[in-house]
Amino acid sequence: MARIVMKFGGTSMAGTERIRNVANRVKREVDAGNEVAVVVSAMAGETDRLVGYCREASPLADPAEYDVVVAAGEQITSGLLAITLQALGVHARSWLGWQLPIHTSAAHSVARIEEIGTDAIISSMKAGAVAVVPGFQGMTRDGRVTTLGRGGSDTSAVALAAAVKADRCDIYTDVDGVYTTDPRIVPRARKLQKITYEEMLELASVGAKVLQTRSVELAMKEKVVVQVLSSFSDAPGTLVVDEDDEMERELIAGVVADRNEAKVTLVGVADRPGVVASIFGPLADANVNVDMIVQNIAKDEGRTDVTFTVPRAQLPASTDVLEKAKDAIGFQSLIADDDVAKISVVGVGMKSHAGVAATMFRALASRGINIQAITTSEIKVSVLIPKDYVELAVRVLHTAYGLDGPAPADGDDA
Repeated sequence: MARIVMKFGGTSMAGTERIRNVANRVKREVDAGNEVAVVVSAMAGETDRLVGYCREASPLADPAEYDVVVAAGEQITSGLLAITLQALGVHARSWLGWQLPIHTSAAHSVARIEEIGTDAIISSMKAGAVAVVPGFQGMTRDGRVTTLGRGGSDTSAVALAAAVKADRCDIYTDVDGVYTTDPRIVPRARKLQKITYEEMLELASVGAKVLQTRSVELAMKEKVVVQVLSSFSDAPGTLVVDEDDEMERELIAGVVADRNEAKVTLVGVADRPGVVASIFGPLADANVNVDMIVQNIAKDEGRTDVTFTVPRAQLPASTDVLEKAKDAIGFQSLIADDDVAKISVVGVGMKSHAGVAATMFRALASRGINIQAITTSEIKVSVLIPKDYVELAVRVLHTAYGLDGPAPADGDDA
């Protein structure tokens, strides 16, 4: 017998028929003798609808009341799943964030989980009841509803799994695992049987949509074994686990494209101590997330150019902040470009193998793809390229690192 937390996303909960499919999957685990808790997202599109209502009511809605509204989507699906399980003869009940309770920080709409009360839910699970918990929500110490930010249900599931000391946290999505790249771009992409926390965290941070970044961070910290599975098939999934000797031999785990980047270049910045701080200080104060940074060699007249990237959605705010600080920074002009994309290769094998970056640069150069900026970490290399070359770059790199699997058979979905 195992203790399992199962998490189902919005597409899995999109309507009563899909909720019935989820209930049948849960019943299978119960019939196998396992103790089960289920974390659910709102129905696909429901959170966007609720957010829209808040914006219509007031563009500057009180964050505490905003959370009350948008948390309702998960409350509905948790109740519906409990009802459906009961109809199948499974003892089930829903537990809202305030009932466990799930205590969070008071940062409404971006709260962080601080503690989960487990005595009641563990007693219930040991008695054979399925606990259905709405993801994405919690409560402050003074009893106000909070939400964890978009994608927060993954974090809820991992946090609950850690709190109840689950043997595994199964994340059910509309894909059947983690692939070496997007199969829609590369039909020969391979599904990984295992991936390390580090690799999954890097993949999530550079654009992979399978798991939310915060959930992977928490899983790595708490050593929660996570499995990514499909709600719509019985295909084996991908385990997200600690690094082991076998996995060290894999050079590259995947290639990821992120089209949500924008590039900012400040031309003619004074080459003096403190100027970089004068650029990035105001951006940090405005909560702009800066990624790649490139500073050119100083020109003869004592000026240089500084290039960096920001999320595309934050480009207007970034340029506004910089233009207001132009006199303090001392740049001559600002060039903004959102026609770019970031391509990353990730793998724990980089720790012990040389030449990963060189392979990337040669492969891109062979197809005439110009690199505009580069960043690296211990297990990741990212480059900025023109957006028009994204799919070509992904295919070329996937082949260059030997990630291509066999060609899909006729009729296969790839």
